[in-house]
Amino acid sequence: MKKVDFMMTAFRDGFQSVFGARVFSQDFLPVVEEAAAAGITHFEAGGGALFQAAYFYSNEDAFQVMDNFRKIAGPSANLQTLARGINVVGLDSQPRDIIKLHAQLMHKHGISTIRNFDALNDVNNLIYSGKCIVEAGLKHEVTVTMMELPPGCAGHTVEFYEGVLRKILDSGIPYDSVCFKDASGTSTPRKVHETIKMARRLLGKDIRIVFHSHETAGCSVLAYMSALEAGADQLDLSMVPMSGGTCQPDLLTMWHALRGTEYDLGIDPRKIMKVEESLKNAMKDYFMPPEATKVNPLIPFFPMPGGALTANTQMLRDNNLMDKYPEIIAAMGEAVAKGGFGTSVTPVSQFYFQQAFNNVMFGPWKKIAEGYGKMVLGYFGHTPAEPDPEVVKIAAEQLKLEPTRENPLDLNDANPAKGRKAAVAMLEANQLPITDENIFIAASCSDKGIRFLKGEGTIGVRKIDKKAEAEKAAKQDAAVTGEMTVSVNGKSFGVKLSGNTAEINGRKYEFGVTAGIAQVQKQVAEAASSGSTEQFKEIHSTLPGAVVRILVKPGSPVKEGESILVLEAMKMETMVTAPVSGVLASCQVKEGEQVQAGALLAVIKH
Repeated sequence: MKKVDFMMTAFRDGFQSVFGARVFSQDFLPVVEEAAAAGITHFEAGGGALFQAAYFYSNEDAFQVMDNFRKIAGPSANLQTLARGINVVGLDSQPRDIIKLHAQLMHKHGISTIRNFDALNDVNNLIYSGKCIVEAGLKHEVTVTMMELPPGCAGHTVEFYEGVLRKILDSGIPYDSVCFKDASGTSTPRKVHETIKMARRLLGKDIRIVFHSHETAGCSVLAYMSALEAGADQLDLSMVPMSGGTCQPDLLTMWHALRGTEYDLGIDPRKIMKVEESLKNAMKDYFMPPEATKVNPLIPFFPMPGGALTANTQMLRDNNLMDKYPEIIAAMGEAVAKGGFGTSVTPVSQFYFQQAFNNVMFGPWKKIAEGYGKMVLGYFGHTPAEPDPEVVKIAAEQLKLEPTRENPLDLNDANPAKGRKAAVAMLEANQLPITDENIFIAASCSDKGIRFLKGEGTIGVRKIDKKAEAEKAAKQDAAVTGEMTVSVNGKSFGVKLSGNTAEINGRKYEFGVTAGIAQVQKQVAEAASSGSTEQFKEIHSTLPGAVVRILVKPGSPVKEGESILVLEAMKMETMVTAPVSGVLASCQVKEGEQVQAGALLAVIKH
């Protein structure tokens, strides 16, 4: 029997692919201990979206989570994280000092191996990051990213992947293993077989070859079998409830698929069954997005990776835009084709989704997403194919940037807004300790990272609160009957509603209800009709999102077109500008607040 190694992805990719990485470590770490006791020795323990999500949604320190993971998994476990080349753990690329710091901190906090990829398959983006990983004392798993393209599109072929692999070998990048990563799960089993066969021929018999996929398109088990038959040594597998659908195949499913073959995963299935039961129990109160559990046969036509799909649908739910999801996904195909066919894996998959989102919300190519625009202009490296010339022209005009062929690392090193010095300035401005960890948090998580460090982090984890559900049901029952008990400052009032009459503790009152809070509008109207020559202009949000930064204080003069505040939606920042010149009379929101489309943001006196 040939022993097949596997990495358990449930505790990183599984969380990202099902819950958008919005989890609390206290809920799953006890199951890690149980999994280790059941014989699992290789865990994906961090990186990818899980790093930022700790600060953005869970109000936890990702470094502390990794420390706890190492303590529980034991000193001999192989703990692995995922890095996005020069983007490390974010959507934006970083300068050399932050890339180096990333590798050093992963080693410091218990990580053994880093899987390192570039979504554009631009090998130049793997050279320095790979060198830093090895110099930090970590194992480097260099990666070729894969996906299938819709019929009629050319680019992601076995020959293309061979070219990427040959460039990796010729570049002298130090590595310990090679992974072929299909984040969208769309590569055909035949292409997987031929690709792994090609890699084995080039690498020889001793280099470890890993294949990674998702079940999103329904082909992953067959693709895994094809990879093994072609010479792969390791597969990525998960456990319920984070398996199948947008995730990797389940460990027990793959064990069953290999029965009667020459391959063996070396597990005790009964022990794994108990671990899976514990994991299901640990996650039972989390909201399970229905799209996370499904196979979608249309994914090959607009490849959305499992690890990004639910992260984006969770953000759509945050902004009450889930009804737009079918249109956005349908628009993905055009964004991929006109963007140069970079592999649909974060950060590029996010750029595709953001552009598709903008095309749906604002009209086709009316608003270029910053990440997508910078990608087609060359600021993240070279795309596999040339982007659409008209899209490049539009991106250059809107972003006020010229296309470039310069090394992104050189551009980032020269950017005063990036790097260690800029991160230290952010920490000093907020009177926060200057540590390597805090520097990296500031550099990779920006304003949200600073808010976490200041103790102002927010919770965005979707768990089912049974007590709140019961109270909601009681309120709904009260709304039907019109009878309820209302408590105010510790005092209880019996309330009966009938039409426009409220009976409170036996006394009747007439009442009326108007949607929204009209206080500011009333102030504006009174000021406008008081005989004053001053006029007031309201600024309303054109889309839902979170207030990231307020740039102008009330009472300050503003010029027409000047930025007042910054909104973030779908990980994109949108500047809200002054429609007229004047004085900012009031700001109706605070940083970190979630607003809906049409919400009143500020008022300008002019």
